[in-house]
Amino acid sequence: MQYRIIIQQDEDRIYIAKCPSLPGCISQGKTRAEVLDNIKDAISGYLASLKKHNEPIPSIEEELVEVSA
Repeated sequence: MQYRIIIQQDEDRIYIAKCPSLPGCISQGKTRAEVLDNIKDAISGYLASLKKHNEPIPSIEEELVEVSA
């Protein structure tokens, strides 16, 4: 499975990754590579927890919209 993630750096230059389609699935790392590894682990753990508790995987639809500036 593939999940879209958002990566940002905070004021301390720590990378923060969020997976919008899995509410609350967030991780961090000192480097971009580290945060990518960490968010993959977080997503795997999130999905394993859903499976363990017989909960469905959230279904969130995304779409791009165009706006004029």
